[in-house]
Amino acid sequence: MAVRTSSNSGAGSGTGAAWASVVAGVASVATMPLAVYLTRFDDAYELLDAAFAIPVGAALGVVAIVLSRNARPRSALSLGRVGGGGVARAGRILGIVGVCIALAALVSVAVYGLLEYAGTRD
Repeated sequence: MAVRTSSNSGAGSGTGAAWASVVAGVASVATMPLAVYLTRFDDAYELLDAAFAIPVGAALGVVAIVLSRNARPRSALSLGRVGGGGVARAGRILGIVGVCIALAALVSVAVYGLLEYAGTRD
């Protein structure tokens, strides 16, 4: 009796979480450049207004990291038969890069604020 069951069907929820981590990671990496790019088209917004996207990028990066952590043990328990190990790794890397971009943007806004504060104290 060679019938596929749900335990050996070759596709599982681990791959869904792995692909979701990649999607969240790509969104996290793209958040800050997209926010900066969109400030170019409207005169009501300045470059500093793109700082409102920093928490969004950081949150998406954390979501990507968490989803990849949830997907990797499922792949390891199935001895890699379910797949998604490499995809989860890519999602985790993208999530880390997204968080780093958000932190770099936060540092740049903080330095700008510090310089503005120091410039007004004269």
